Amino acid sequence: MLHITNGESTGNGIQQTGIAGEVLTWDDVLHEGPTPADLSLEGMSQVRARFVADYYRLPYEEVVNGFQRRDTALTRFRNHDEVVLWFEHDLYDQLQLIQILDWFARQERGGTRLSLICIDTFPGIDHFLGLGQLTPAQLASLFDTRQEITHAMVQLGREAWSAYCSPMPLAVEALRGTHTAALPFLEHALLRHLEEFPAIANGLARTEQYTLEIVASGVQKPAEIFQAMLSKEESAFMGDTTFWNHLALLCQGSRPLLKRIDSDPFVLPEKEAFLEQRLVPTENGYAVLAGQADQIMLKGGIDRWLGGVHLLGQDATWRWDGQRNILIQKNEGNLLVH
Repeated sequence: MLHITNGESTGNGIQQTGIAGEVLTWDDVLHEGPTPADLSLEGMSQVRARFVADYYRLPYEEVVNGFQRRDTALTRFRNHDEVVLWFEHDLYDQLQLIQILDWFARQERGGTRLSLICIDTFPGIDHFLGLGQLTPAQLASLFDTRQEITHAMVQLGREAWSAYCSPMPLAVEALRGTHTAALPFLEHALLRHLEEFPAIANGLARTEQYTLEIVASGVQKPAEIFQAMLSKEESAFMGDTTFWNHLALLCQGSRPLLKRIDSDPFVLPEKEAFLEQRLVPTENGYAVLAGQADQIMLKGGIDRWLGGVHLLGQDATWRWDGQRNILIQKNEGNLLVH
């Protein structure tokens, strides 16, 4: 039996359940960085390894070797009588799930069965964040609840992954709210992805908007800001290391939106001073929060991948209208509603 799950924490828990089988952890933060269209698993892993190494300041060889080991273990799935996917409801997990389902859609499975455990709650846990919270005994209790992965699930995964990797984000918007019932947590996850596109009002992604609001309310230390962020998310998906990178970007450039109280440069977690530094909004930060300025215009452009969409240059071609929950395309300075 092969168990595939989101990351090391859950993987270690599954190994301690006493359930037989090999455990494979996916270990990719797919909501950050490029996922270009029409790549094989090997090609995508090469792109992702380069991004992950750069973004998280990790040795490239270590990262790319990890992806290669993961992919090799996946291609040997026919050595197992069953593959069990262990995932949860949030954006981080749902993107991994659809990438894996897309890959299986292209494979001849032979006699290997596919099954799925995917939850958004657990009895006795008031604020369920994910499988990593659960004890080995709690994880073991989920095993008999697994369901067979149907053709509809696989096809939806394939369609959703193709949409996510498309350079045209309208593919995601078109999929959301149509026939996503086969994967019941997918629609909300895709909405949360779209909310990371720059807002029409001020150019902020939802993560950036929340971060500025939290700091403006008087929360100053990085760890406290992160905890406040988690409480604002309906389905928390972002880890602390990823959030530190978002926080750092708000502090960078000639027109930052956040600054340290002592005006020293923001430092990342490798530095001892990381947890003790205190942040406040700049004048530009307050102006952007008030809708009086646009972050992208202030900073002279944007360079960010959201799935297969590369937002690059002096303005963002695609903006998010949070009032109507729709994407809007900018064309020569005009807003065109889709």
